[in-house]
Amino acid sequence: MRSGHRLGRQFGWLWAAYGTSALGTWLAFGAFPLIAVQVLHAGPAEVAALSSVGAAVGAAVAVPLGPWMEFRRKRQVLIAMDLMRFAALLTVPAAFALGALTFLQLLLVSVVVAAADITFRAASGAYLKNLLPAEDLLVANARFESTAWTVTIAGPPLGGAAIGLLGPVATVVADAVSHLLSALGIRATGGHEPRPGRREATRMRAGDLLDGWRYILSDTALRPLFFNTTLFNGLVMAVQPLLAVQMLGQLGFAPWQYGLAFAAPSIGGLLGARLARPLVTRFGQHQVLVATGALRAVWPIGLAFLGPGTGGLLLVIGVEFGLILCCGVFNPVHATYRLQRVATDRLTRTLTAWAVTTKGTTALLTALWGVLGSLLGPRTAIGLAGVFLLATPLLLRRREETLPSEPKPSRNRA
Repeated sequence: MRSGHRLGRQFGWLWAAYGTSALGTWLAFGAFPLIAVQVLHAGPAEVAALSSVGAAVGAAVAVPLGPWMEFRRKRQVLIAMDLMRFAALLTVPAAFALGALTFLQLLLVSVVVAAADITFRAASGAYLKNLLPAEDLLVANARFESTAWTVTIAGPPLGGAAIGLLGPVATVVADAVSHLLSALGIRATGGHEPRPGRREATRMRAGDLLDGWRYILSDTALRPLFFNTTLFNGLVMAVQPLLAVQMLGQLGFAPWQYGLAFAAPSIGGLLGARLARPLVTRFGQHQVLVATGALRAVWPIGLAFLGPGTGGLLLVIGVEFGLILCCGVFNPVHATYRLQRVATDRLTRTLTAWAVTTKGTTALLTALWGVLGSLLGPRTAIGLAGVFLLATPLLLRRREETLPSEPKPSRNRA
């Protein structure tokens, strides 16, 4: 990716808004469980429900929002979702200050934020496709990917320091403010966004909720990619709690070692994002997608051989670095291909269906692997996930299909 590749003032504001919001999210990473434990004295079951139920219900709430926003200007939707997250998160410190904070409120806020997150991501993909021509989408997605890994490295340590000094509620305030700043940044993009086509029916029908899934499953190129990414992401995330149990419990790693094992490899994501465009230029989009999609599945099986001490720590760092490096290349190429493949008038419905399925599958597999970890032990369950991951490249389509042609969006470069 060339550092001098200019994408214009409008993208600059969108990129800044994304970075600000992402940083706020990572600053507040783990804040809700801490508040539940330290302030509300919640037990393990309640803390688990806060993460799993909030995400699952939020995904269900987001389902009808896909068809709804398909026929609305995406910039307005993005601003609305940012303001919704700002308002919802701000109720937590307000209730805490008044001594009225409850576990139910935390759960409801987590549902609202999860639904707004999914809607925002779907609308941002459609907005980006309207904002930039097809040849610039990979550069834009690579920059988003680089930013995501940068805040992943910087956010949790800064948030941890803020929690130590000011308490977990302070990071929730920072997260809320980040969404307000994001809304202001998106508003500053300016420009004219064309009005989407009108819905044929005046009211949404029940069948409209499934449009996104129907579109994915009917496309011979999207369908295998959909199953591959959903299963891969779900299995990778499902073993994270088991790794925590094994490293912090059975193997006796210190918390700072556990944090280092997953923070340091994030540098691989930055490197991968910078390699994405040069690799696509040299080898082609489809070849890079298939190759990195296969390579990323090779690494997790190594976690089944995790042992104590420095050797074990280096093993985790090496495995995670290789995994994240491959994901750093795959993710922006995958995001770009999906934007180019999906028709503009179906994009938000399709991206919403994709995100909802990913979140739901991740929640289901995490619960299932928790049971397997209890029955078989963490190491065996982690190894089993690694074996299944080795099979996920079989879902990637080997034959390249021609991308559909659509009119190029007009834009003003600054």
